[in-house]
Amino acid sequence: MMKHILQCAAVALTVGAASGAMAQGSATDYPGSKTVRMVVPFPPGGGTDILSRIIAQKLSEQNHWTVVADNRAGAGGTIGISEVAKAQPTGYDIVMGQKDNVVLGYYLYKGLPWNPAKDLTPIAHVAYSPVIIATSENSKFKTLNDVIAAAKADPGKITYGSPGNGTSIHIAGVLFEKAAGVKLTHVPYKGSNPALLDTLSGNVDLLVSSVPSAIGQIKAGKLRPLAVTSAKRSSSLPDVPTVAELGMKGFDVSTWYGLFGPKNLPAPIVSKLNTEVNKLLGQKEVQEAILTQGAEPQAMSAPEFDKFFHKDFQDAKAIVEASGATIQ
Repeated sequence: MMKHILQCAAVALTVGAASGAMAQGSATDYPGSKTVRMVVPFPPGGGTDILSRIIAQKLSEQNHWTVVADNRAGAGGTIGISEVAKAQPTGYDIVMGQKDNVVLGYYLYKGLPWNPAKDLTPIAHVAYSPVIIATSENSKFKTLNDVIAAAKADPGKITYGSPGNGTSIHIAGVLFEKAAGVKLTHVPYKGSNPALLDTLSGNVDLLVSSVPSAIGQIKAGKLRPLAVTSAKRSSSLPDVPTVAELGMKGFDVSTWYGLFGPKNLPAPIVSKLNTEVNKLLGQKEVQEAILTQGAEPQAMSAPEFDKFFHKDFQDAKAIVEASGATIQ
C-alpha cells in the first residue's frame, strides 16, 4: 500500500511539474498568434474608450500582436468588469478598468458577483485624470462661482450630467455639492458621450466629466470649462482653475485608468504585459497622445500598481460613505 501511495505521489509531482512547465512556456510565448480582447466597460467616445484604443493600437503595432478593444457598457462600467472577472486566466481577456468601476462600483452596486480585491489581477497603471466641471458655450454661467450663487438661490434647479451612477465623476459631483454647500440635481447617463451631447444641447446645465471625454469639445470652443477637481491644474488645460483655488481648500478628486485580468493570472503574463505597457508610456508619441486627450500618463511596476490599487480600494469605502452617493 505504501509503495502504491509513493508511486502515485511521484506521478502527481511529475504531472504537476509538467503542468508548471507548460504554464511557464505558454506565458513565455504569450500572446502568440491569438487575439487579446481588451474590454472597454463604457460606450465609444468616452475617456476610457479613447485611452483603451491608444494602448490597444500601440501594443498591436509595436509587438505584432492582435489586441482588439471591445466595448461592453452598462451598470456604471461593472458589466465589462464582470466579464473579465469570470474569464479564464489566460491573458486573452483583459479590461481597462478605472476607479469608477473597479473600486467605487463595488461599494455602490449591491450583489456584484465579484470582489475586485479577490477576483481581479492588477496588470498595469496607464494614466490618471482630473474631473472637469463644464457648461455649454451658450450657458449663462461664466464661472463656477456663478453656478454656486445660482444654486444657492434656487436649490435643486441646476442639473449636471455624469457618465453614470456610482462613477468617480458622480462622486466628484456629490463631493462638490457638499464642499460648496449647494444642492444640484444629478442626471446619470450611460457613458460620458451622451452626457456631453445633452450638455451641448442645453438639456442639462452642467457636465461633470473626465478631461479626456470633454477636451475635444473644449478645444473646439463648444464647451466652457469652469474648474477641475484635482489638487493641481491639468497640464492639458493650464488656464482652468481648480475647485480648491476657487475657495474650497483641500478639494482633490481625480480618477485613474489601468489594465486588469482575472484572478490567478500567471505572473509571467502580468510581467510581460506590464513591461510592454510601460514601454509605451515611456514613448513621447504615446505620452503626447494621452496628454492630448487630457489625461496624465503614469507608469507603475506590477507590484506598485497592485499596492496602489489595494490601498485605493480600502480607502474608497469611507469616501463613498462620506459622499452620500447612492445608486438610484
